[in-house]
Amino acid sequence: MLWCFVTLSFLGWVFNMIHSFISEKKIYNKGFLTLPFCPSYGAGGVICYYVFHNLADNIFITFIGSALVLSVLTVICGALLNKILGCKPWDYSGMRFNIGTYLTLPNAMMLGLLGVFTVHMLVPPLNLLLNMIPDSLSLILVLIFCGMILIDFIFSLVTIIRLRKRIKHLGNEAELLGTGVSSEKLREIEKNYNLIFTNSPLRKRMVNAFPELKSSGTVKLITAKLEEIKIDNMKEYETVYEKDEDKPFAAGFCFAKLFALFLIGSFLGSCIETVYAIFAEGHLELRVGIVYGPFIPVYGGGAVLLTAILYKMYKLSDTLLFVISAFLGAFFEYMCSWLQETVLGTVSWDYSDMPLNINGRTSLMYAFIWGFLGLIWVRYLYPFASKMIERIPKKQGSVITAFLVIFMIYNGSVTMIAISRWNLRSQGAEPANSFESYIDEKFDDERMSLLFPHMRYSDDLTEITAGKKE
Repeated sequence: MLWCFVTLSFLGWVFNMIHSFISEKKIYNKGFLTLPFCPSYGAGGVICYYVFHNLADNIFITFIGSALVLSVLTVICGALLNKILGCKPWDYSGMRFNIGTYLTLPNAMMLGLLGVFTVHMLVPPLNLLLNMIPDSLSLILVLIFCGMILIDFIFSLVTIIRLRKRIKHLGNEAELLGTGVSSEKLREIEKNYNLIFTNSPLRKRMVNAFPELKSSGTVKLITAKLEEIKIDNMKEYETVYEKDEDKPFAAGFCFAKLFALFLIGSFLGSCIETVYAIFAEGHLELRVGIVYGPFIPVYGGGAVLLTAILYKMYKLSDTLLFVISAFLGAFFEYMCSWLQETVLGTVSWDYSDMPLNINGRTSLMYAFIWGFLGLIWVRYLYPFASKMIERIPKKQGSVITAFLVIFMIYNGSVTMIAISRWNLRSQGAEPANSFESYIDEKFDDERMSLLFPHMRYSDDLTEITAGKKE
């Protein structure tokens, strides 16, 4: 049921994003949480399953019952949140077929479909999928997701309560609407508005979740200044271009820049690991993650993840950036190890002998390392790398990016095939065709041992080459 809650919460967030794109022609997070989860969908689906899973043979009763139960809960939750927060979490009073303020007839039908989807379509295949995952791992992962949602909810709740209090100090609405407002007073209000709405990423998120917070006359007078203030703030971190024709290659937050950051992070990761091997193990050792080039994709993926999440949070304190980076990096490292073991049957690192490790895939010490790297990345490396990337000529940059994308896809594919054949060769499996013979010749045991000296079997953590010798 926890996995059902997490899955439906994520799917609900995706649904809201698609709905906002269709209705408003733009994509942005309108949910209460900063993370990509809408807990109301998850909670509603779990309630429907508990109430109607014994009626799995009757879709109609499940649909009607879910529509009624969830509609009542929607109205109750909307009224309760309005009472606590002082603003409506959702308002359908201006829509057709509305049933009061917090519900519409189409919305009630969607809630009925949510119940049917949960009981008849989601839980059965979800159970089959979970049976393929070890119980301990499944429990750890779902508790991590639920913990993230809970922490996000607490931060969001505290933020919106404090935000409403700060809005009250913007000034008297009647004074603002008058004709005798001095320029000094207006600048003071704009300054306060900047501090309230743009100085905290969480507060900006709450404005998207609760548009009513910005609907008063006080805020309307200076809403037009918001984009200008945002641009001025971003100028402190990286170059901002107001006109499209002035934008250079990979300007702002785009795929080309993220891919370039992936390559840079992968290269720096290889350098860091190689230097670490010299000091920690006393000898020079090649540390790579793919067969062609000095790249470790785990570091590149971590750089992209940290950039995507912390890109507009550069004003957070160093402590918060460190903690967020540590958590994200450790989680990403854990998932990469799990995926490698699941897909290829091997592991490239094992921290089982370290204190406070999680299934040997990550540990507290490496979480601290990720936190330090993330802080350095956000504060210093990303702004420098971003400016260097934007200096590449547009035409040449597009061609180089396309070539490198194709190369890295090919590189990753060959790496997976070579590791799979290495694993099979160690078990005595002969090549089944000429392609596998070519792979065995091109990437023999000696070359693979040089490229991946620490790769092990996932079941007993013995060396692949040692398994063949035995």
